[in-house]
Amino acid sequence: MSRRQEILALAKKGLARLVDLVLGLEAEVRTLRAQLQELQNRLAQNSRNSGKPPSTDGLNKPPPKSLRTQSRRPRGGQPGHPGRTLEQVAQPDHTLTHRLGRCPCGQCRGGSLHREPVVDYERRQVFELPPKLLVVTEHRAEIKRCPVSGLLIRAPFPENVRAPAQYGPRFKGVQVYLNTEHFLPFDRLSRLVEDIFGQPLSEATVVCANERVYGNLSSFEQDLAERLVQEALLHADESGLRVAGKLHWLHVVCTDQLTFYGVHPKRGTRAMDDFNIIPRSQGWIIHDHFKPYLTYNDCVHAFCNEHHLRELKFQFEENAQAWARELSEFLLYQNQRRAQHGLPGERPFQKILDTYHAILAKGRLKHPRRKGRQAQSKAANLLDRLEGYDLCVLAFLLDSKVPFTNNQAEQDIRMIKIRQKISGGFRTLHGARVFARIRSYISTCRKQGRNILDALQRAYSGAPFMPAAPANGP
Repeated sequence: MSRRQEILALAKKGLARLVDLVLGLEAEVRTLRAQLQELQNRLAQNSRNSGKPPSTDGLNKPPPKSLRTQSRRPRGGQPGHPGRTLEQVAQPDHTLTHRLGRCPCGQCRGGSLHREPVVDYERRQVFELPPKLLVVTEHRAEIKRCPVSGLLIRAPFPENVRAPAQYGPRFKGVQVYLNTEHFLPFDRLSRLVEDIFGQPLSEATVVCANERVYGNLSSFEQDLAERLVQEALLHADESGLRVAGKLHWLHVVCTDQLTFYGVHPKRGTRAMDDFNIIPRSQGWIIHDHFKPYLTYNDCVHAFCNEHHLRELKFQFEENAQAWARELSEFLLYQNQRRAQHGLPGERPFQKILDTYHAILAKGRLKHPRRKGRQAQSKAANLLDRLEGYDLCVLAFLLDSKVPFTNNQAEQDIRMIKIRQKISGGFRTLHGARVFARIRSYISTCRKQGRNILDALQRAYSGAPFMPAAPANGP
């Protein structure tokens, strides 16, 4: 081989290696770009454009970007909104009369008015706490000697008076109310009771009061579950809860009149089967497309569109996906149109469904479905769900009972998250379940217009309020 041929052979080998190197670098750059985009998407996610909870936003809260459109109504209270002004009562507890002795008019030089009749009164009322809030009632049972047997006989005490010194049911109800409704921890509750009522309170006293209410609400919880099964529409959600240092799950099944809370080590079907409400329901179940809900076939599923709007918001704000903005506006428009004109007929709904799929088809052009088990982008996964469960997404256009979002469940579960922020997790699973059952009772009573303190007093005394039967079954 000549020198020229050797040089050409070496040049070809070097060129081939260079080509391989360039191709390898291009593949690596594509991989790094995809990883960078994924990391940027993760950093851009927050509670307003994804399913992440607000607690993960940290101190740098994202600027508010509400999905609501501007309303034509003025700010503030609307016509017909009930006021909260303090008003006088017809029958005051105490009356103080201020006498008029001398006339201050200036024309009679301060003449005496003692003998003049009272023409009228001007009334002003002061609402104030009594100086002593905790009243002690002593029960004395007579002891007499039987003239025949000579034995000493004592009169019976009332059934609820069992100890030489004890708290009454209303005071115990206040303890449960402050601890479970307003989330006061035991030490702060003890200080508050001592400052306001002048009586020291131990942690064990509050625990015993909660335990008694929990035991007396067993029949309430059973009846509540049966009432929920009969409802035509249920909202369902779940959220993480720290119990004994481990992750547990708080489940909520509710309506606008009933609330059930349950704590379970599992999140999916095992927990739902143990609570045995959703498996027996035959009406609508509104949820956030968590897959275990979809394993139950006796009920009818509807998805929360607030979750979809947040995910679509992320796609058009962070990834410039025009189809996502179009679908978001489409869903909001259909919800507004339903509020104004009611449900669409069969043919109009078919046109709505065709438009819905036409918008999704625009997204498919950019995010085609991958075969096998290849990983897909979040946009492709979102499109899979929106296409595969189209009637669940548009369920609010099929039945007037179905709302656009699952806000009822999210609102009911939010209060428990506030409690977790104040006091952290629960020491034991039993303690978490005590809290959940009492909160089920409190939330249901509040939704049905019951006085919470009176309801807790009844529960402590063993006669809890029982929820009314649903007006319309499934």
